[in-house]
Amino acid sequence: MISTGDLKKGITFEFEGQPCSLIEWQHVKMGRGGAIVRMKLRNLRSGSTFDRTCDAAAKFPRIILERSTVTYQYQDGDQYHFMDMRTYDDIVLTSEKLGSAKNYLIDNLELDLVLLDDEPISIEPPEKLVLRVEYAEPGFKGDTATGGSKPATTETGLVVQVPLFISTGDMIRVNTTTGAYVERA
Repeated sequence: MISTGDLKKGITFEFEGQPCSLIEWQHVKMGRGGAIVRMKLRNLRSGSTFDRTCDAAAKFPRIILERSTVTYQYQDGDQYHFMDMRTYDDIVLTSEKLGSAKNYLIDNLELDLVLLDDEPISIEPPEKLVLRVEYAEPGFKGDTATGGSKPATTETGLVVQVPLFISTGDMIRVNTTTGAYVERA
């Protein structure tokens, strides 16, 4: 069992009969009443997010997720195909299950497949990923008075705010948890 004192971002537990992952939480102490916990949760089966408030003394059953290494193969409409590296099975996930992770899929990329009771739930890309800039507006010399940035479109279609010196064709490193530019690769 997980108590509200054990909560941290990314922890998985059963909430209202559904497997959930904690996105963010806040412990609130009321003036005269007891403490409460406000949580933002993601349902692992449907991918939907929701907010809930519970008593600070509440306990939740822990859920253990399995992980397997897969390689991204290709996209067929709304379905994304992955190959399990141990069994060479074809695993198909929809864009709803992938969520924002689909913005980081490049051919032959190794990812972690998250399984709950042998059912594929989602994938987790590496924390940092190198992507090619497909399009970026040209930067102008002397246009850095405020350390400005500009939008750049990567090979996967992800739009990232980058420094003005980045141009089309450059390789950049992107943080996959925040979707932010890290450095030139």
